[in-house]
Amino acid sequence: MVRELEEEVTLLDASLDPRTNKESELKIRAEEKQPGFALKLLQITATDAFSYNTRLASALFFKNFIKRNWTDVEGNYKLAPQDVTSIKTEIIGLMTNVPAGIQTQLGEAISVIADSDFWERWETLVDDLVSRLKPEDLTVNIGVLQVAHSIFGRWRPLFRSDELYTEINHVLSKFAAPFLSVWQSLDAYIEAHSNDKANLTKAFTELDLILMIFYDLSCHDLSPVFEDNLAGIGSILLKYLTYDNTLLQTDDESETGPLENVKANVFEVLTLFTTKYYEDFSGQIPGFVSSSWTLLTTTSADSKNDILVSKALLFLTSVCRINSQAQVFSDASIQSQIVEKVILPNVALRDSDIEMFEDEPIEFIRRDLEGSDSETRRRAASDFLRQLSDVFETSVTQITMNVIGKCLEDYTKNPAENWRSKDTATNLFYATAAKGQATSTHGVTKTNETLDIGDFFSRNLAGDLQDQNAHPLLSVDAIKYLYVFRSIITREQWQQVMSMLVNHLGNSNYCVYTYAAVTVERVLAMYGQDGQPVIEPANIAPLAKDLLEHLFSLIERDPAPQKVQENEFLMRCIMRVLIVIRNRVPAVFESTLNHLASITRIISTNPSNPKFYYYHFESLGAVVRFANSEDYDKLIKTLFNPFTDVLRNGVEEFTPYVFQLLAAIVEAEPDKPLPDMLQPLIAPILAPALWEQRGNVPALVRMLSALIMRSAADMQASGQIENVLGIFQKLIASKNFEAYAFELLEIAIANFSPAALENYWVPILNIIFTRLQKNPSVAFTSRFVRLYHFVASRDDKGLGADFFIAATDKVQNQDIFRGLYLSIILPKTQELARPIDRKIAAVSLTKSLADSEAFVQRYPKGWALTCNTLLKLLENPPVPPPKDDLVHEQDVEDSSFGVGFTSLNTIRKPIVDPFPEIGDLRHWVGGYLADADRRHAGRISKSAEGLSEDAKRVLSTYMAG
Repeated sequence: MVRELEEEVTLLDASLDPRTNKESELKIRAEEKQPGFALKLLQITATDAFSYNTRLASALFFKNFIKRNWTDVEGNYKLAPQDVTSIKTEIIGLMTNVPAGIQTQLGEAISVIADSDFWERWETLVDDLVSRLKPEDLTVNIGVLQVAHSIFGRWRPLFRSDELYTEINHVLSKFAAPFLSVWQSLDAYIEAHSNDKANLTKAFTELDLILMIFYDLSCHDLSPVFEDNLAGIGSILLKYLTYDNTLLQTDDESETGPLENVKANVFEVLTLFTTKYYEDFSGQIPGFVSSSWTLLTTTSADSKNDILVSKALLFLTSVCRINSQAQVFSDASIQSQIVEKVILPNVALRDSDIEMFEDEPIEFIRRDLEGSDSETRRRAASDFLRQLSDVFETSVTQITMNVIGKCLEDYTKNPAENWRSKDTATNLFYATAAKGQATSTHGVTKTNETLDIGDFFSRNLAGDLQDQNAHPLLSVDAIKYLYVFRSIITREQWQQVMSMLVNHLGNSNYCVYTYAAVTVERVLAMYGQDGQPVIEPANIAPLAKDLLEHLFSLIERDPAPQKVQENEFLMRCIMRVLIVIRNRVPAVFESTLNHLASITRIISTNPSNPKFYYYHFESLGAVVRFANSEDYDKLIKTLFNPFTDVLRNGVEEFTPYVFQLLAAIVEAEPDKPLPDMLQPLIAPILAPALWEQRGNVPALVRMLSALIMRSAADMQASGQIENVLGIFQKLIASKNFEAYAFELLEIAIANFSPAALENYWVPILNIIFTRLQKNPSVAFTSRFVRLYHFVASRDDKGLGADFFIAATDKVQNQDIFRGLYLSIILPKTQELARPIDRKIAAVSLTKSLADSEAFVQRYPKGWALTCNTLLKLLENPPVPPPKDDLVHEQDVEDSSFGVGFTSLNTIRKPIVDPFPEIGDLRHWVGGYLADADRRHAGRISKSAEGLSEDAKRVLSTYMAG
């Protein structure tokens, strides 16, 4: 077997060498289409004869292969049926026999498979897992539990649904009892091997997994098996919360060991049960509170204990949120001990924190500002103090302020030596003064009314903001204070401190200038209660050029790709400045564009920070959106090469952004011919390859639509209509992309001549009608109804209702339009939600009533039904939204970054009104029908005789003007 796999192994080994990495990866990708490719990767992964690195590389390729190729957007398998079956059969056993690092890669692949197949298409999985669990075989158990966690862990962030609960109940009915039995057996095994380091360590690895799976299985509902055994489970949890064994202790101060991991997971389970299953669990909480107190007051400050301590504090915070349980902390002496013995040591800076501040500043910042430090002591201790002061405000505030006073007094005695005391005081004040949950847009919006936010700042922090030579961490504290309480600070106060904040962008310390950039960006995004910006754009515009140049210089000072894109906070500040100065962007256009183009070239060689490049492309979007028309040639010439390099090199992370930006550039000048430089883009965009990547589709549809609007005649002459309609056919076959299919079809109908599309109407309608007959989604039906009205309203383009009816007649010999119109088009027209769709429908119905021969001769009863639908629409006439010139604040979730589609807000596609000349819709309808009545010698009035008296009266009112 080893010989049979030599070719693949050679390529995998070459992929580990930076000199041959790219070439070998392309060759491996070329092999993917071969049947059995994935099974070869699994065989390599499973074979001990190959090196660990080769097996790991194989597992990594397998994982990525599964992500790309397991199913299509409709959930259909892309692999051969025998490959699917073999992978499912072999992968579980393989997981139990490979090293931990390889297990992690295979676990991710299993999670992808489970997302698609579990449990209906993989209903044997749980039985297979249970059958492999053996009380004494820890190696196998660990592999089985890794698989279980990779599948059950998917449930944690999901919202409740019938499908989810069906899956969970399926698992619990088969897995809960044997799982609990394995847990109990493991407890006995640990007792029996307490003096055997190797087996004890392996046992705690299994226990760690068991605790994570127990959380997975309980995160939505409590299994009856667990509920019946909750007392015993509580005893085991308490046992391992207080468990100690020198054989499990690590010498490394920073390396988290098995004991710390297990205890941290116990606290995670305790927090879940305290918040979600309080009635069942309340009796056991006091014992855990007592143990937590002991643990927190005896655990060292070593960084290996950070996660454990933070989880313990999080548990106590959850207890404190329950009023009856919080009373255990009601005594002032207990509160004093908590503040001094638990809060204070964990809020205070440690040497390791200062080392991170100096040596890994970007990590320090992310932990502190992004909330990624939810597992750090300082954040957890601050949250506990905040919750404690919410419940016992007067006493806890007084105790904390006394401690703050001592810290400040200590600092005053020797500022140079005791600066840490001031940092501690400031962070204690944050936690005590802030109330409620801080938001990403406004920070803290409610404060402790017994404390004066402004007074504390002016007395203790303003000097550190003014003094460029202050200790960097104290400067950060002063800036962060402004950041935290930015909504509480008045517009007038911001006018006073903003210049000092901007000055700190020139500070030589990485953390100081980054915190300054973060705070400047957030303040520029803020609006007061009057709806006006807190900082007027006119105040920023004169500073913009120097401000942007300085920010770019900070980003570009180290040209290595990973360093350029390291600091997303700086790029976010650039983005915000460009958005705020808006129409003044042309003043900084050329230099900003050149910087951004250069950065695109650099980071496209190795994209590594999705947040950075999202803000980078939003910044480019702002330049595109606010550029003057005379700058568009420069825009195209500057961006063409870096953008085509992205497309040529297949930089998947950037491709959707590039197409959005190119589309916005093309859309900006709709009445001009497509620039020669962009003509070569048409053919590759029409090729199938780009459309295979799901994340490309929304941006590609926008790009292709823009090209059609600018270059329809040339595309028509080049015979490219069929390519466009081929893409429509591919997209409409997918529920995920059917809306984009209709969007593309409407663009084609609006821009290609009716004569050029004449031969395609029958296949187009055949595709749509086939879908309509197969239980279509509400969205599909709604888009079809809009399409009908779009066609019926464009009689000025050679289309119209009679055109659509004639086209449907060609699909089948029988009259199918009547059924469509009565069962779908008319009733669903009333359900159209978007104002623009309702407006198009009103225009369509009006033109049908006015000029359709079919509705007079062929469907005379349909005329009255159509009129009633129109009058119903006009009861509350749709008003399309005005042109929106705002860039709406939207913080994209981390999970949406990276490969895939993330919409750029700065160039969000505007809603297009095909009838902008129609303002007062009722007035237009009345006038149009009155004119038609004159044109057709009273035909409208005659047809209206079939209406009810009320309808006739309303219609005549409209027609009378």
